[in-house]
Amino acid sequence: MAEEGSERENVGLGSMDSIESRWVYQDEEGSEMDNDGEDFGGGSPLRDSEEEDNIEHRLIRTGPRIDSFDVEALEVPGVQRNDFEDITLSWRIILAFQTLGVVFGDVGTSPLYTFSVMFSKAPPSSNKDVLGALSLVLYTLILIPLIKYVLIVLWANDDGEGGTFALYSLICRHAKVSLLPNQLPSDTNISSFGLKVPSPELERSLRIKERLEASLTLKRLLLMLVLAGTSMVIADGVVTPAMSVISAVGGLKIGVSEIKQDHVVKISVACLIVLFSVQRYGTSKVGLIVGPALFLWFCSLGGIGIYNIIKYDSRVFQAFNPIHIYHFFKRNSTKAWYSLGGCLLCATGSEAMFADLCYFSVRSVQLTFVFLVLPCLLLGYLGQAAYLMENHADTTQAFFASVPSGAFWPIFLIANVAALIASRTMTTATFSCIKQSTALGCFPRLKIIHTSRKFMGQIYIPVMNWFLLALTLALVCSISNIYEIGNAYGIAELGVMMMTTTLVTLVMLLIWQINILIVLSFAFIFLGLELTFFSSVLWSVGDGSWIILVFTIIIFIIMYIWNYGSRLKYQTEVQKKMSMDLLRKLGPNLGTVRAPGIGLLYNELAKGVPAIFGHFLTTLPAVHSMIIFVCIKYVPVSFVPQSERFLFRRVCPRSYHIFRCVARYGYKDVRKENHQIFERMLIESLEKFIRREAQERSLESDGDVESDSEEENSLSKTLVAPNGSVYSLAVPLLAEFNDTSKFIPQASMSEEQKPETSTDEIAFNAEQSLEKELSFIRKAKESGFVYLIGHGDIRARKDSWFIKKLVINYFYAFLRKNSRRGTANLSVPHSNLIQVGMTYMV
Repeated sequence: MAEEGSERENVGLGSMDSIESRWVYQDEEGSEMDNDGEDFGGGSPLRDSEEEDNIEHRLIRTGPRIDSFDVEALEVPGVQRNDFEDITLSWRIILAFQTLGVVFGDVGTSPLYTFSVMFSKAPPSSNKDVLGALSLVLYTLILIPLIKYVLIVLWANDDGEGGTFALYSLICRHAKVSLLPNQLPSDTNISSFGLKVPSPELERSLRIKERLEASLTLKRLLLMLVLAGTSMVIADGVVTPAMSVISAVGGLKIGVSEIKQDHVVKISVACLIVLFSVQRYGTSKVGLIVGPALFLWFCSLGGIGIYNIIKYDSRVFQAFNPIHIYHFFKRNSTKAWYSLGGCLLCATGSEAMFADLCYFSVRSVQLTFVFLVLPCLLLGYLGQAAYLMENHADTTQAFFASVPSGAFWPIFLIANVAALIASRTMTTATFSCIKQSTALGCFPRLKIIHTSRKFMGQIYIPVMNWFLLALTLALVCSISNIYEIGNAYGIAELGVMMMTTTLVTLVMLLIWQINILIVLSFAFIFLGLELTFFSSVLWSVGDGSWIILVFTIIIFIIMYIWNYGSRLKYQTEVQKKMSMDLLRKLGPNLGTVRAPGIGLLYNELAKGVPAIFGHFLTTLPAVHSMIIFVCIKYVPVSFVPQSERFLFRRVCPRSYHIFRCVARYGYKDVRKENHQIFERMLIESLEKFIRREAQERSLESDGDVESDSEEENSLSKTLVAPNGSVYSLAVPLLAEFNDTSKFIPQASMSEEQKPETSTDEIAFNAEQSLEKELSFIRKAKESGFVYLIGHGDIRARKDSWFIKKLVINYFYAFLRKNSRRGTANLSVPHSNLIQVGMTYMV
């Protein structure tokens, strides 16, 4: 329990390497040095080799390491835990209006095709069948979109992020279940760490947490569920435009008798091309434009429903009695079961409310759905059912047939605009899921464009936009029947719903810690309901909807291969990173010639010396007098001020002149600075770091002058064991101290024999050392900069299994070759560029 409490206390920092304690070296001033040889936790900077020769060290046991980079990266001016915490009332109204066009387009256009697909499986023979089908639709709307998603699932967001990967990220923060390679805290800065971890009082949560962390099988199963859910979201992004547009354009066959299905397909293709072409203008711009159109659509839907209820049959309100569902299945049995696939279409778009949550706040989505979307949908379905009570034969185009003749063409126009808007609903959800999966190392890197300065979640991915367009056009041209497309739609939608139900159940058990009866009720009701629907659509998979299953499997394989290869590459780079002991043995010259100049070595590792640096040492005839490891990091702000761009840390003792730099960029920053400007800003920031470092050393030295030197002597060569026992050490601990003659045994030197050093002399030496290092940096700058780019790759060993060779050497290599490199936006002059490739055998 003590260890669990320690984890809770530090989880807010979000930057622990391990909750285990560590053995580290500590000098006389109390400055700790970890195995990487870097200054620890913002304490005293490491000294150069001449100073270290006269300093004694002791080995102590410490707590977990906190990475100062991750703490500082969250202190960039402008960072907010949640984009929607400080917005005004007017912005909330605008957001609620935008949700109509971005989030609810899909579920809002479901009346266009729900009854048509449903009655194609079970044609109504009496008014009781119409009431039974209507009752089934009404309770599906109430149970899935309203109760499950709006009232429950939306609250399981990851600090404003929704979707299957957001749920997975939320679980990974509270239990160590991730198999992904990028487990550095800097990769999760975009998410808040404010949620509570399982409390010690709730033993159930702790048992689940321990079981998940101990079982590799459960970790892999959880990851595969997430990948499968994300694959189906992407498949949804293909089916939704096809279904929405072709069903809306199909209304032409009611208004113009000469229109055939081939004409409907051609018009649908033209509409889809226009739709995906305007996607790049962003969610905010498009949302404001289409918001009024969707508002008009929902008002029209409700108005037509009221008109039909009054004109045809007001008995449709009897459908709120669920007994009609029982009689519907009793009369139609197998046909009623087949019709479940069509009934589910009334709830399509429910997952989009959760997946698109990063675009808007929870409250704006909830208020818009409860007070506008749901009432209009209920009235729309009630009105269609009232019309069908007197017109059983008009089920092919139930919606357009129920529209009054005088309002047909205006409603047709509004319906087509609404269908085009609905088509982009799952496209935006797909963008959100891909962004999340890329950050967690489960999808190849793609170019992501942020379309809003105020809300960082609003993005556009050009490659995926055109990829989805191509697949949607292929689907529309190959399967023009809305009944077959509707079945494919149900398969993709239900797959995502079941994955969400499973993950939210785990969130309830592990994080929310609510009553077990509530959790079991949620899982039993919704998972049972979704499995029933899934059995219906799966039975009709041979009708053509198998295409979506194949597409989903292909996306799943791509994501799994990318995750597997990235994990192997990351683990290999960590294992192969250079040892600090080796650097100490090489000495300040690094075993080669140090030529004047500054070398900027770009790498993906946030800590440790990358193995590619050793490759540079053995490949190049000389290395630069100053080396800076540069790591590009994005922080969750729109822009990072130039003065806050760089963070530095000293990697080795001062005489080595090796630093690590984290270059921080906001999502709206354009990394196209002129290289002279970039270099000037980097050196200015480095000089500030060195001055601040010297100031901290000076302040700590002033405080240590009056310290008890006899006590320090007694601890300088002792080993403190975990149980508190103290053991004397007769030899230096650090491997770099080969000349033991410089060390005086502890017993041979008393306090009186030590030379006293005045405060003025210490300050003078510190100032002189500072000026010496700054002068060295200026001279290195005058000699010029060279950009060292290392490209790491992996290959399967010859003795590996054939499947592993096929996956790593061909599939993963192909994906990596065609994905966006981490330094794709780096503006580097070719005359100052050196690139070295390195292949790891795994």
